Amino acid sequence: MATQDNADEALAPLRMRIDTIDRQIVELLNERACVVVEIGHIKRNEDSPIYAPDREQKVLQQVRTYNQGPLPDSCLEAIWRELMSGSFALERPLRIGYLGPPGSFSHMAARKKFGASVEYDNLDDITAVFEEISRGHIEYGLVPIENSTIGGIGETLDSFLRMSCQICAEVLIYVHYNLLANSPPEEIKAIYSKPEALSQCRKWLSVQLRHAQTIPTASTSKGAEIATKEHGSAAIGSALAGEIYGLKTLFANIEDDPQNVTRFFVIGKQPSKPSGDDKTSIMFTTEHKSGALVEVLNVFRDFGLNMTHIDKRPSKRVNWEYYFFVDLAGHFSDSNMQNAVEEARKHCLQMTYLGSYPRAREIL
Repeated sequence: MATQDNADEALAPLRMRIDTIDRQIVELLNERACVVVEIGHIKRNEDSPIYAPDREQKVLQQVRTYNQGPLPDSCLEAIWRELMSGSFALERPLRIGYLGPPGSFSHMAARKKFGASVEYDNLDDITAVFEEISRGHIEYGLVPIENSTIGGIGETLDSFLRMSCQICAEVLIYVHYNLLANSPPEEIKAIYSKPEALSQCRKWLSVQLRHAQTIPTASTSKGAEIATKEHGSAAIGSALAGEIYGLKTLFANIEDDPQNVTRFFVIGKQPSKPSGDDKTSIMFTTEHKSGALVEVLNVFRDFGLNMTHIDKRPSKRVNWEYYFFVDLAGHFSDSNMQNAVEEARKHCLQMTYLGSYPRAREIL
């Protein structure tokens, strides 16, 4: 008892210091918020976009520069993302669409990117995210573009072929799968999740729950919803899905590849300004002849542009005709990039500029 009293006596002045600092932090945050309100007035009068990816990149970079520890950069970045989320709400509420249901990895990525203070709209499929932006029902959408394990996301690539949306930013998210259930492991007879998730956890399942039946669902969130209603059932999904559907995380990080990352695009109608560290995405189709693709790629080489990604999708109009999706390092505002794209266009049947946006510097 005396030891506890001694500890309390030693802690009391330190806790008083924390209380004083907390008060000062709150005062400074509200002082910052008052400036945000003024910025919001100017943006609304000038009809400027509320979300500015280039400014977001600069603010986060400044935070990393200011940080002298002991808090890690990742902690401060998470705090500042929530600050920026609150700023959006003060300037003008944003509505963000994502591939639902709630608890999906798209939902988790949207929350990590835009925080808790914006409005979210869960949509039935990726195409609907593009459509809702085109109709003006949401300001921005978050769509998966590729996964480090399974490659490009066909539905997203196909949606770019049919609808006009600007890529405004990119987000990288670690995909950690969890076994979610309200039954003990020995009673689990069925495991629900989308086929890709079941496949990416195959090794762990074959060792730990080989007696259980794996049942594919439309999404990881749908699997979690089913698992809440059936005793002896479990789901594989995000920690967020467990929170939303009231399931316990029995085992965390059960994916076969712990470095599994999904890349998302933030799409909207407004172009992004240069941040100093950007990518430009284009899509094009070439004539069906020998060396047609090489001619286009040689243009990028000759202009000294680094091509960071390439993918392809069938045009669905002519057999063996493909659309190619390419990411180039740099912003379209740069004259060298513009000249390269115009020169490459001469070798294409069709070319479409999809957007320039800040390169994601960290995996959330």
